[in-house]
Amino acid sequence: MSQMHSHLSKLFADAFRQLEPKRVAPEIEVRFYPYAGLHHTIRIRSGRVYVRISDIFKSAPPDVHRALAFILVAKLLSRRTPDVHERAYRDYAYSPQILRASDIARRRRGRKMISSAHGRVFDLDKMFMRLNRKFFDGEIEKPTLTWSQRRTRRILGHHDPVHETIVISKTLDASDVPEWFVEYILYHEMLHIKHPARLINGRRYYHTNAFRTEEQRFPHYEEAQAWLDQVARQNRASRARAA
Repeated sequence: MSQMHSHLSKLFADAFRQLEPKRVAPEIEVRFYPYAGLHHTIRIRSGRVYVRISDIFKSAPPDVHRALAFILVAKLLSRRTPDVHERAYRDYAYSPQILRASDIARRRRGRKMISSAHGRVFDLDKMFMRLNRKFFDGEIEKPTLTWSQRRTRRILGHHDPVHETIVISKTLDASDVPEWFVEYILYHEMLHIKHPARLINGRRYYHTNAFRTEEQRFPHYEEAQAWLDQVARQNRASRARAA
């Protein structure tokens, strides 16, 4: 084991001892992994703990490695992470240089699943052009538009700035879904292009005041919120039945 990996294993063992002092710290294997973005995992198998840390964090300061150890171990043990470690991690992870490194890794290593903008009921290309002309004076540069691969019910729309893609849930490509609701979801994602996330005090804010103000100008905004509430209730009911 390299000196770096040995040092990290000791940090994780120390986190175990502090978060659960009555338990003997298990064997821990820590490795850096070329994830497509800022991602870390911790798993326990046959009494041994396996940790994979994004290689973007290789050159992180010692206090950040320590903070990450406490965050991941706390997650594994269902414990609350001490605030000091949350702050140390967040300040580093949301710094401009790390966010940029994460975006570059996603672009180089990530893969976006694209199906088609032409659905069974709705055509996202035509809808985008209509919304762009009506609400944005045609100034939004068209990204790749696609219906999702699966019928996702929790996330109805997603804008990925790294891959310049808007994905709309295939669940909405149905005759019993009002066209204005699909338009609202697409309009919401288009606003993410016009109003990119802002970095404030080390945190990314996606729904700024300017974003929310413009979102509320959508003609069916109130109806769309009611529809979203209905979808959320249905999702909660489905999870309850599955439990």
